[in-house]
Amino acid sequence: MLVVYKKSYEKITMGLLSFVPDLKDIQRLNDEMEWYEREENRHLYLWTSEETNDFIGVIGVEVGGEMVLLRHIAINPSYRNEGISFDILNALEETYPDKKIISTLETGQIVSKWEIEKNNKEQL
Repeated sequence: MLVVYKKSYEKITMGLLSFVPDLKDIQRLNDEMEWYEREENRHLYLWTSEETNDFIGVIGVEVGGEMVLLRHIAINPSYRNEGISFDILNALEETYPDKKIISTLETGQIVSKWEIEKNNKEQL
């Protein structure tokens, strides 16, 4: 389940974002957190495990016009390769049903795979 970021989730959010290769440096990570907090169209969402209710993933998005730009996606390594990223993107699409999810260069591969998977399911 997607959960809207709150300041009380800052440490876990930073921990999850530190799995993003570009955000390993603490100063860079702090700058990125501040960047999301500066504008109303930028959002962080956390993903909870259905089994434990622990936060196991995070996404950062920028909403504008008819699109939602997926800037960051990070999942706890213990939960990777379980299809969680697709679940997160499905939930994001439900959150913004009238907007198209687009990617950065860094998130392009996962968004492309998700779109292919989604199109295959729609054709069945």
